[in-house]
Amino acid sequence: MRIVTVGDNCMDVYLATGKAYPGGNPVNVAVYLQALGAETAYIGWVGDDAYGEIMIEAIRGKGINTSHMLRKAGNTAVTDVEMVGNDRKFGDYDEGVMAAFSLTAEEIEFVQGFQLVHAGIWGHADSYYPSFKKRGLLTSFDFSDHLDSELVQTLMPYVDFPFFSYSQDDAYIRGLLREAKQRGAKVAVATLGENGSLAFDGEQFYRQGIVEVNVIDTMGAGDSFIAGFVYGTVEGRSIQNCLALGAQTAAKTIGYFGAW
Repeated sequence: MRIVTVGDNCMDVYLATGKAYPGGNPVNVAVYLQALGAETAYIGWVGDDAYGEIMIEAIRGKGINTSHMLRKAGNTAVTDVEMVGNDRKFGDYDEGVMAAFSLTAEEIEFVQGFQLVHAGIWGHADSYYPSFKKRGLLTSFDFSDHLDSELVQTLMPYVDFPFFSYSQDDAYIRGLLREAKQRGAKVAVATLGENGSLAFDGEQFYRQGIVEVNVIDTMGAGDSFIAGFVYGTVEGRSIQNCLALGAQTAAKTIGYFGAW
């Protein structure tokens, strides 16, 4: 199984301690997929600062292909994180060199060597999705909690597995998943925090509860769920089984500080 992730990375800096952990949706998804047994690569930019070196070494240390990670003059992206109980709250976000991120023709060819490509709402990779689909790749995309983003409308014909973050199973989220399916998705998925997850394949809705664990830090929970679901999908598992694998993967992540 070969999966490539593209786009944003950032150092998550916990304000209370000053400690910094590598993160960003595509980075996290790649790390979790690698841990599940997939062969993964990550494409993105970091700065020529100390954080950039830490980011590359950390990702490479997880066994991920970093051949298409580039260092650019400037700062690596940073997100300030505050802990409220055991839940993380995001503060200021400095996009750094990733603000100008783009893919070269060679990098697009590199992506074609994989089965599935994944990116997220902050990653500046959405404009390449029509090309990815045209080349026959499976695609997934994390819209996070930006449910009213225009990308939900414009990008959906090119996303096989869209992921949304919401709070509960209600008429609104079911309507959004139906709409995503109508616009071209194979299976539309919503993570619902402590209320589990929900998926729609055009015929029926599938529900999955959470795996009860002692929560240390919720950082990366949604990203690890995506990795579990995507891994199961590429492996050919049922939707219900993919949801369960997502829940199990997320449960491991929230048992420690940082995304990974």
